[in-house]
Amino acid sequence: MFESTATVTTTTPRRYLVQLCKHFEHRLTVSQTGNSGRIEFPVGTCALQAAGDTLALKASAATADALTQLKDVIARHLLRFAFRGPPAIAWQSGTPG
Repeated sequence: MFESTATVTTTTPRRYLVQLCKHFEHRLTVSQTGNSGRIEFPVGTCALQAAGDTLALKASAATADALTQLKDVIARHLLRFAFRGPPAIAWQSGTPG
């Protein structure tokens, strides 16, 4: 399994978590409760956690290519929702295992 995480600083982390979950729930399996969410994409999963002024993202996929694709989809959608003040999204890769 390949994993990557990002911590996005924003004044509205929960709002973006909810927007991402609601956006994808019409075609993917999504769970969202309070400040946590999980989106199951065909290429992998994304876990989301809002706390304070941060939105933590954890992307997991079976291959490096799938992980790259997953990170791109998540980042593009988050930046689309945050167009007024786009946050920096810096992914940190974990070790495959």
